[in-house]
Amino acid sequence: MPNMSLKKVPMPEQDPNVRNKNFNEVALGYTEEMAIEEAKRCLNCKHKPCVSGCPVNVQIPEFIALITQGKFEEAYDKILETNSLPAVCGRVCPQETQCEQKCVRAIKGESVAIGRLERFAADWAIKNSERTFEKVPGNGKKVAIIGSGPAGLACAGDLVKLGYEVTIFEAFHLAGGVLVYGIPEFRLPKSLVQKEIDVLLKQGVKIHTNMVIGKVFTIDELFEEGFDAVFIGSGAGLPSFMNIPGENLNGVYSANEFLTRINLMKAYKEDAETPIMRGNAIAVVGGGNVAMDAARCAKRLGAETVYIIYRRSEAEMPARLEEIHHAKEEGIIFKVLTNPTRILGDDKGWVKGIECVEMELGEPDASGRRRPIAREGSEHIIDVDTVIIAIGTSPNPLIRSTTPDLATNKWGCIVADEQTGQTSKEGVFAGGDAVTGAATVILAMGAGKKAAKAIDGYIKSKK
Repeated sequence: MPNMSLKKVPMPEQDPNVRNKNFNEVALGYTEEMAIEEAKRCLNCKHKPCVSGCPVNVQIPEFIALITQGKFEEAYDKILETNSLPAVCGRVCPQETQCEQKCVRAIKGESVAIGRLERFAADWAIKNSERTFEKVPGNGKKVAIIGSGPAGLACAGDLVKLGYEVTIFEAFHLAGGVLVYGIPEFRLPKSLVQKEIDVLLKQGVKIHTNMVIGKVFTIDELFEEGFDAVFIGSGAGLPSFMNIPGENLNGVYSANEFLTRINLMKAYKEDAETPIMRGNAIAVVGGGNVAMDAARCAKRLGAETVYIIYRRSEAEMPARLEEIHHAKEEGIIFKVLTNPTRILGDDKGWVKGIECVEMELGEPDASGRRRPIAREGSEHIIDVDTVIIAIGTSPNPLIRSTTPDLATNKWGCIVADEQTGQTSKEGVFAGGDAVTGAATVILAMGAGKKAAKAIDGYIKSKK
């Protein structure tokens, strides 16, 4: 019998006043019974509108139908046909603006919980099934991938299935890119990221860490090493700042550094080799998912008061509604229509406050959002001892500075064809945040998959 409930089966979660003091996962996942009950809400539509909303074209009705039959491992296999990272995507994809937005059940009531079901299938398989994979016979061609984040992993996953010898070069000491340095443990456990990477390793992908391309090798030198094509998926790890007075004070972080120290270097642990300063009153400037992550991490580090300072209204915040909701539940204070003008310091060079002005919204700007305008005479000071700037990132300039024939735009992003990832340099493809600037995990994966298809066509055309 189909489940015609208008609401999703609720996802169990840690209590907000408990979870804001630990780094354990917030959402606890569905039981088998919950997953089957939710899967029965799917109408198995003939035209599959949900699939068109997925950047990697997961065959959504098919895997959900398998869950209704209790065939959980088969559901996982179905997802793996097009998605190399289902446990990741089930947790961090903005399903509400993609597959679930197109779900027919959302016309009257809530959509099917596609993301939660994807997470369930992946978690069940990881826990209950020891996976083995047969390696595809090699075709004698080699592809180098720069960066082991979502774009690079997705590209590698598709290419290795086509018989290519795939080598990923990762600058950090641990693979995963933004999945390990940017997203907190309480949203995405790093053990799960590693398990999904392990699947790629079993399939034959090679990963070399501590390899900073542009320093160890240039792109031209990779071709000299015998690679037939190169994919750049190096992300956008260069933080942006506001260029206001006081940003050089002690106690000012970029969100990129703050989250990297916590997530990758485990600075939240009492015995951490590289501990992080734990402020008591913290201001996080920005309104995206990164700002929410930084604020929620700061609360877990023991800060008594944590503010989100955002110059537009809450309605314009780019963060997922779920992340905003969780942040509020955990005690984060939202200061919207507020914009910092300078950071104040004491006589020893440490942060002691942040001066802000109140804003009001005018006409829409180029982004389509209403432009914030400062309200005269509204200056005020918020007492804080730490400021975290989370207003965006851009690609690191190292690759473009060592590859003069690689075209980039005024923001430092690599110029690449939207459908193929082909760059201005022959044999070099790019995708993800290195091309678009900071965006979502699933969009980066979609770009990696498109590039893999184009790389296959390019190499075959050279025979």
